[in-house]
Amino acid sequence: MIRAVPASIDDTQSMLLNTGYVADRSLATVVYLALKMGRPLLLEGEAGVGKTEIAKSLSSMLGRKLIRMQCYEGLDVASAVYEWNYAGQMMAIRLAEVEGATDRARLESDLFSARYLIKRPLLQALEPDPQGPPVLLIDELDRTDEAFEAFLLEILSDYQVSVPEFGTVKAEHPPIVIVTSNRTREIHDALKRRCLYHWVDYPDAERELAILRAKAPQAPELLTKQIVGFVQALRKQDLFKVPGVAEALDWASALVELDAVALDPKLVSDTLGVLLKYQDDIQKMQGSDIAKMLSEIGKG
Repeated sequence: MIRAVPASIDDTQSMLLNTGYVADRSLATVVYLALKMGRPLLLEGEAGVGKTEIAKSLSSMLGRKLIRMQCYEGLDVASAVYEWNYAGQMMAIRLAEVEGATDRARLESDLFSARYLIKRPLLQALEPDPQGPPVLLIDELDRTDEAFEAFLLEILSDYQVSVPEFGTVKAEHPPIVIVTSNRTREIHDALKRRCLYHWVDYPDAERELAILRAKAPQAPELLTKQIVGFVQALRKQDLFKVPGVAEALDWASALVELDAVALDPKLVSDTLGVLLKYQDDIQKMQGSDIAKMLSEIGKG
């Protein structure tokens, strides 16, 4: 069901919460402004803090289709925007030869029509949709190269894309665009100027507790509080990669599967691989450090 965009920041925060996304006021504010102003939203932050989930929640709360373009090194126009159905075009050419067709102009026009145009995510996002303009998620833009980033400028500023053989495709109603970056490299200023910007940080203990209650309600309350305390403490350690919210949620689900009701040093040690993804970090936390951290959480 199509829903109207929120009428206020409080409304935005409430609607996101109804989808299970616990947003602080600063994030709700920039989301509200992006919707009202029709501007792309660039979200930067560490992996696992909930950047991608914003787009999913917007799609759910507004009843719009979600079109996701996952970025990677070497991503090109053929994969992101469009390509021609060459097999179909060759078949049409051979069929025309068999039939003795002589109108070359008409054949060429037919070959480069919408019939043979394969639409990739960016072009799909510009098409009219009865559900309303879709949510376009350009995920992990920092994984692409600067040439592709430059190509996006036309889409993000004018909501249009030029197909040389076909013409310019322009959105009648611009999509809702969410761009995410894990900041493995800097995004160019030209692209940033076209977007509203927000840094998505790790949540504080109160908000992370609310997130776990919303996303992992099956976990006992004591266990949920201990998970939040332990994860918050881990983020203060000198680790190569501290756990994000996604890892905390995975850990909560894993502990529920193990019928855990409270944390103890052995249980934490046995399941650290759910939270930490580097062996050096796991080794660093084994043993007395875990017991000490659990003791501190208990005192708190």
